[in-house]
Amino acid sequence: MTIEIGINPITWTNDDLPGLGADITLETCLAQARAAGYTGVELGRKFPRDARRLGPILAAHDLRLVSGWYSLRLLERDDEAEFAAMAAHLELLKTLGSTVMVVCEVTGCIHGDLGARLSRRPHMPPQRWAGFGERLTRLARRMQDAGMRMAYHHHMGTVVQSGADVDALMKHTGEEVGLLLDTGHLTYAGENPARFAASYAARIAHVHCKDVRAQVLARVLNRDTSFLEAVLQGVFTVPGDGSVDFPAALGPIARAGYDGWLVVEAEQDPAVATPSVYAAKGHSYLARIANEIFDQGDAR
Repeated sequence: MTIEIGINPITWTNDDLPGLGADITLETCLAQARAAGYTGVELGRKFPRDARRLGPILAAHDLRLVSGWYSLRLLERDDEAEFAAMAAHLELLKTLGSTVMVVCEVTGCIHGDLGARLSRRPHMPPQRWAGFGERLTRLARRMQDAGMRMAYHHHMGTVVQSGADVDALMKHTGEEVGLLLDTGHLTYAGENPARFAASYAARIAHVHCKDVRAQVLARVLNRDTSFLEAVLQGVFTVPGDGSVDFPAALGPIARAGYDGWLVVEAEQDPAVATPSVYAAKGHSYLARIANEIFDQGDAR
C-alpha cells in the first residue's frame, strides 16, 4: 500500500471565514506545508484556478495537488447540468494529477453561516433519498468515465451530516460513489469513525484526518452554536491533539487495502493555533500512526 500524507490549506486560511488567515500568503502556506513534511495539498481559496499558473507554483514547493472541494446542487438540478457545471474544476484537478474530487451537497446548507445554529441544518426528506442517490450515482459514473473518482464528504450543517445520513447515502448509491471518511465531522455528529471505516471500507475513496477537542465539543453542542462558532472556539485540531482514536479509525481501511491520501484538515484560528506548529505536529503524529497501521516503512 502506498500512503501519502497531505494537508488542507484551511490550517492557514479559512474558506468560510475569510478573515481567518487573510494576511497569510499562499507562498507561506505552501512553504510551511512542505517544511512540515507534507507531499501534497488540497485546494484553497488563495490558489489560482488555472493549471498553467498553479502547476509551477506547486512544483516549486515539491508539492502535488491532492484534491479540491466542489459544492454540489443535485437537489436543484440534474446530473447532466451538474457535470457541466463542474467541468472546469474537474479539468483543473485532472490536469494537475488529482484522481479524486471531494463533493458535498450544499442545497440549504448552513455550515458557512456564522449566525446559524447547527440545529437548523437541512434534512433530506425520506422520499427524496432514492432519487438523490440515483442522480448522484449517475454523476459519479460520468466523473469516473472522465478519469475522476467521487469522494462524497459528509459534513456538519448539510443534508448528509449524521451517521444515519451516511448510511442512507451509501444504501441509495452505487459503488461508483466513493465516501470521504472525515474523522472530525463524524465525531462532531456523535458517531464513532471506526464504525463507518469498518462498514464502508471498500468504498472509502479519500480520508480527512481531523481531531476533536472533547471539552469544546461538549460545550458547543450544549449551546447549539453555529458550526463556524465552534471552529472559532477550537473544536477541531490536528491528529494526535484531541480525542479521536486514529488507530481504530484507520485500521479497517488499512486492512481493506486503502491506497490513497490521508489529509490533515483542521480548521482553527491561525492567530491562536500557529499553522506551522500545528502542521508539523499533525504530520509527525499521522506519519507515525500510518507507518504502524499500514505496515509500510515510510509514510510521506
